[in-house]
Amino acid sequence: MSIVDDYIRREGDTVRVSAESASRFAKEVAGDFNPIHDPDNRRFCVPGDLLFALVVGHYGLSPRMEFRFNGMVGADIPLALPEADTEMTIADTDGREYLTVARAPEPLADSATAEALVRGYVAFSGQNFPWILQPLLEEHGVMFNPDRPLIIYDSMAFELLEGEGGPDLDVELADSALEVDGKRGDVHLAFRLTADGRTVGHGSKRLVISGLRPYDEARMAEVIETFNAGKAAYFEEAGAV
Repeated sequence: MSIVDDYIRREGDTVRVSAESASRFAKEVAGDFNPIHDPDNRRFCVPGDLLFALVVGHYGLSPRMEFRFNGMVGADIPLALPEADTEMTIADTDGREYLTVARAPEPLADSATAEALVRGYVAFSGQNFPWILQPLLEEHGVMFNPDRPLIIYDSMAFELLEGEGGPDLDVELADSALEVDGKRGDVHLAFRLTADGRTVGHGSKRLVISGLRPYDEARMAEVIETFNAGKAAYFEEAGAV
């Protein structure tokens, strides 16, 4: 059973994700409180990490995989799952493409490694803000629009060493960089895959930030405070249910 099974609805060869389910996955599995994943957000989209977990759960984990996000998936979009191949495109039933996947031919049989990598990566990915992005933005003297933050998940790739992995596999940041071009910023994150203190693989993730403006320490502090308050309130409410 994949960790996304509680958050998707399968209909034959298609999969749908409701806004409510996508938002729960973002918050409960990834710890991602980006407002673009809130059900009532006008620009709502399904988290890229959910799509990543869906692909691994459906096709299996390959030792080398690359994911490129071509568009934002809206609520209840019927996604067609193609037959397994080394290169695949996830599109809706009208042919609009959202995700391309390239992978090594043979998936790993070790389900424990797949589960651990998905959980570890999704948790790592969901924590990008504020812990990783805020220091980068401050260092370069820029920030996103605090009233309409737009941080787009562009791509991700990883490679596992042959025969390595296991249920203790984890994901940790190796390096981070920000390239600023006018109002656009490209964030490059490198990460290590580890198990029992050993490096068993590596990977990278790319984000695109739009609408950059001069860094405002007070406004950024407000954004982080609102983020933390919203996160605390969500889990307090969930615990009371």
